[in-house]
Amino acid sequence: MESLRAHAPFNRMASEDLRWMVERLALVYFSPDSTPLDPDAGIPAWLYIIRQGAIGGLDPGSATPRWRLTPGEAFPIGALLGKRPVTSVYRSEGDTFCWRLSADDFALLLERSAPLRDFCSHRLASLLATSRRRMQREMSEVLIADPLAQPLSELLRRAPVSCAAGAPLTEALARMRAARVGSIVVADADATVQGIFTLRDLRDRIALEAVDPATPMRHVMTSDPVCLPDAATALQAMLQMAEHGFHHVVVTRAGKLAGVVSEGDLFAMRRVGVTSISEAIRGAEDVQTLDRVAGELRRLAEALLAQGVAAEQLTRIVSMLNDLLTARLVQIESRADRIDASQFCWLALGSEGRHEQTLVTDQDNAIVFREEGGEALRERLVAMARRVNLGLAACGFPLCRGEIMAGNPRWCLTLAEWKACFEQWMRLPDGEGLLHASIFFDLRGSWGALELAQGLRAWLTAGAAGRGVFLRLMAENALRNAPPLGVLRDFTLARHADTPDSLDLKANGVTPFVDAARVLALAAGVDATGTAERLRAVAQVRRLDEAEVAAWLDAFHFVQVLRLRHQQTQVRAGLAPDSYVQPEQLNALDRRILKEAFRQARKLQERLRLDFRL
Repeated sequence: MESLRAHAPFNRMASEDLRWMVERLALVYFSPDSTPLDPDAGIPAWLYIIRQGAIGGLDPGSATPRWRLTPGEAFPIGALLGKRPVTSVYRSEGDTFCWRLSADDFALLLERSAPLRDFCSHRLASLLATSRRRMQREMSEVLIADPLAQPLSELLRRAPVSCAAGAPLTEALARMRAARVGSIVVADADATVQGIFTLRDLRDRIALEAVDPATPMRHVMTSDPVCLPDAATALQAMLQMAEHGFHHVVVTRAGKLAGVVSEGDLFAMRRVGVTSISEAIRGAEDVQTLDRVAGELRRLAEALLAQGVAAEQLTRIVSMLNDLLTARLVQIESRADRIDASQFCWLALGSEGRHEQTLVTDQDNAIVFREEGGEALRERLVAMARRVNLGLAACGFPLCRGEIMAGNPRWCLTLAEWKACFEQWMRLPDGEGLLHASIFFDLRGSWGALELAQGLRAWLTAGAAGRGVFLRLMAENALRNAPPLGVLRDFTLARHADTPDSLDLKANGVTPFVDAARVLALAAGVDATGTAERLRAVAQVRRLDEAEVAAWLDAFHFVQVLRLRHQQTQVRAGLAPDSYVQPEQLNALDRRILKEAFRQARKLQERLRLDFRL
């Protein structure tokens, strides 16, 4: 019992249930290269828990293991739950001892023990929950739930303060003062929202312009304010505030006024100054100011990570703020050159295009501009873009070593030129074309004439779905980057730059998920650019198993969290952040989850392999 309690899920089982199991276990031995299970053996009769040694998993007919189980891990849980034969050949690596429990006793134990039942049904999610609890304990902070995932309905603490559009300004101000609120919603008799009026409007519109206090609210309110349904999350409200620079979001229920959420409601407990940072970015007039704000942005990202904000939400926030910083720099430089923003669109590519940036990211950007501008406009845009690229580098975003940047004339093109470029890559895909596809197919517009980027994105999504040869080659390319699961050890390590042998969590951890999701999305005609969004959309189009897709997403996000935590540790130590992690620096639980995450990456790649018959 003591030995088993060192491993999940046995550490969470009630003592009487664990003792019941132990009394029914037998110790069995497997000699080197013996086969405890294979697909031809029928439905398994036993559950095995490795005590000593290791078990490798092979595809039938293959001599090379594709995954490895070590002490504390149990098998074959999926086959026992599904009452089906196993799909892999299980081979002993050296002398291996396992505890063995009969399938009938395993079924009874599942009825007795809720922690075991939950673990077996959602193995990866259960391990991730344990890991999150450990990280929160280590940071001396107990979090009941991620506040950014809360629905807005849970943040509404009072009935909305409202008035009619014909009400005089003095009446509205009196209601705001009586309720001690900073905003009032203008709505009609059936609670349909017409506008909003805030203390900022009082300062900027009323006090400065000496408006008559009897003026009807319809003349001083902000018409058609941004509204979110009460099922929307705090994260969505925060992003809306930061993107548009306001401090209040109107909340509706079934299309009618339900309340108002302010920045103070969202961030009072966590003191997350996302809106203040976005306002500082908008107010910046030079690179030096933006550099200081970029430092605040990175400190904010570290604080959010320490507070337990989920990886998908955190990378979305970081990417959104980076978007604002880039947009402001483009705005400053284009204004200096008197370039009309309606003539071009700045494109975000790679991880920024996917909203998946971490604490360290280089530049991947480009420009699409209107054809009527001609070569004269191209020259002006390239000169402007070079200054933007240098400005971003000064703010901590290194120049792209492959020169995939808007300041490179090769990537400052008209809409027609971009379509010709993509057409060439899809029609005659070569090594360079496939490499570019992995970056440029994640494009989205971040500033300027966004309709140019949206038109290119729509054309690309429609055109790529029917390119069988191109998609097959992209799939083959994606499968070349296998997750670093070892045969003799848990992981396959490599030397990166000046670091000791380690795992590259970006290239070998995140990228397998990113590449597979991109190909699956293009084949399914899905327009999303984010990895998680792509997998969810593909799952709906293809009607994939929900549990299988959830495991892929859990695995992808865990690798991102591990990467972010590693980078945070480096920043605190005054080191340049990277994605190179040495497994021995991880605790036993995180090593186990990382191994399971890499297995899920392999399963996702297996889906790709089957879809394209590779």
